[in-house]
Amino acid sequence: MFTQMKNIDSAFRLVRGFALLTVCGSLLLSGFALYRSLRLAQQLQDRVYVLAGGQALEAFAADRDEHLPVEARHHVKTFHELFFSLDPDEQVIERHVARALYLADASAKREYDNLQEQGFYTGLIAGNISQRVEVDSVAVDLKVYPYFFRCYATQRLVRATSTVWRSLVTEGYLRSVSRSDHNPHGLLIERWVTLENRDVKVERR
Repeated sequence: MFTQMKNIDSAFRLVRGFALLTVCGSLLLSGFALYRSLRLAQQLQDRVYVLAGGQALEAFAADRDEHLPVEARHHVKTFHELFFSLDPDEQVIERHVARALYLADASAKREYDNLQEQGFYTGLIAGNISQRVEVDSVAVDLKVYPYFFRCYATQRLVRATSTVWRSLVTEGYLRSVSRSDHNPHGLLIERWVTLENRDVKVERR
């Protein structure tokens, strides 16, 4: 009788231990599966697929701070190329300047209005002058917001009889704004001023 009770008691302990082991194992397995699922979901959210030329290209999401220096320099470069690269065609000038003004505040619009009042654009068209700008370097200070920048560039004015190279130095500040089709970098140039714009070389054609 006592032997049978001992056998029943030991069997119960064995079954209870096995049940506890099974439950603990199930919990551990469920927790690991949940962790891996969340990790996989996070990795999939960091991937973006872009269709280009009928092909799906994979892109990876990243924090803006990682790419901010590159985006800031490219934003400044794009603005200067649009604002200063002009041909003797009224529609080309208006199209370039309109695109440039989406990247800057009223300080750029004031500069455009001043040049227009001085007859600069009319002179380009009348003299069949093409103007190109090549940005040599852009220095951006990302330690203090809004971000200060200084742009060093070279202008080339091609006239019928000569080619003129000019040194161009400007500075301003960059402020974060919402991204859009007109402003893909999500930055806006503020308090933009021209520090230097002088002839450095004239070459007869």
